Amino acid sequence: MFPLPAVVPPAGVLAVAPPAGTVLLAYTLAGCALGCCSGLVPGLHANNFAFLLAAAAPALDAPPVPLGCAMVAAGVVHTFLDIVPSLALGLPDAAMAAAALPGHRLVAEGRGREAMRLSAVGSGVALALALPAAAVVTAGMRVAYPYLRAWLPVVLAGVALLLVLTESSNRCRLAGALSFALATALGLVTLDAPTDPLVAAGGVLAPLFAGLFGVPVLVDALGGAGVPSQADARLGLSGRELTGAAAAGTGGGAAVGYLPGVSAGVAAVLALPATAGRDPAREYVVATSGANTATAVFALFAYWSFDATRSGVFVALDGAGVPAALPALLSAVVVAGAVGTVAVVLVGDAALRVVGGLPHAPLVAGVIVGLALLSLAFAGPLGVAVLVAAAAVGFVPVRLGCRRVHLMGVLLGPLVIA
Repeated sequence: MFPLPAVVPPAGVLAVAPPAGTVLLAYTLAGCALGCCSGLVPGLHANNFAFLLAAAAPALDAPPVPLGCAMVAAGVVHTFLDIVPSLALGLPDAAMAAAALPGHRLVAEGRGREAMRLSAVGSGVALALALPAAAVVTAGMRVAYPYLRAWLPVVLAGVALLLVLTESSNRCRLAGALSFALATALGLVTLDAPTDPLVAAGGVLAPLFAGLFGVPVLVDALGGAGVPSQADARLGLSGRELTGAAAAGTGGGAAVGYLPGVSAGVAAVLALPATAGRDPAREYVVATSGANTATAVFALFAYWSFDATRSGVFVALDGAGVPAALPALLSAVVVAGAVGTVAVVLVGDAALRVVGGLPHAPLVAGVIVGLALLSLAFAGPLGVAVLVAAAAVGFVPVRLGCRRVHLMGVLLGPLVIA
């Protein structure tokens, strides 16, 4: 065969690369789409897509900074959208209604559309507050960080103790301590376990968190009646209360955004005493969503300022060799925040309608099977065993009546002991 002649484009055609801003925006929007997918799939986390993108980066030949924008955007949008499957699928039966999460109680009362908007507002306001606040907090952390790093196990132990002490009764404190201890043991046994075939996609973290936080909620939802008819979307909090709860969530995010192993759920618990307290259920939804989004922002500043990876997304960025290009990554955060706010309202209302019209028990059972299949994909047969063990631990706080946030001992505990 004769070699084909090289095709040379006419002068000026394909000779000019797209503007850098266009490339960054394209990657950011692609990351937003991935964040929507991960947020809407129970048991899937933005970390999983971030690790997959990092692993695929050499084959994609993606520029490092645009790739980082996609990862960060996916992580931020996920913090907006992950409430949708939680509220739509996690309604418990009547016997477990008292132990339901505040968002689930709002859905059961027909206020699910409001809950979606409370979450969107909480994340959006927290994002707006966290961006300028992060610069100030980071300046202070430049002084405190060496001491924080030196005393990290003590600080993390103090966080764990504070979570236990802020429980409402001695019985709940004992239950919280037991939950934390069991989760710590689970983390010590599983976190370093060899997995296959998708170790780059998060290993045992996917089945761990699906079992601890997903399966118990879904099992209790099997006997529920599903999503009832939903009322209007009018918000039950004033503008001042909304802003106060979101600001509290932002403060919680600032408190934990520089600490390894401390989740947005921990941030929300630390933030709740700073809310007005007139309507705890609604303020909890706002503060939790706000803390979730704000933590992502402060983790970005920790990555930029201290080269510290405080979430799976930034571990993936570091592994992919993405530089801490703060202006570009912050732009991705802003775009992702706008996309996430709109998506929660549009997709959330639709999800409540669709799920409300489907047979509830088979749907929830299908999601549980899906979590098992995801665990198998991410960590092989060991992943399914980890899912079952984590679910057993995850039922402890649910049945004993303490907060589920103690289950973050799965990460906190090993860091304290190490």
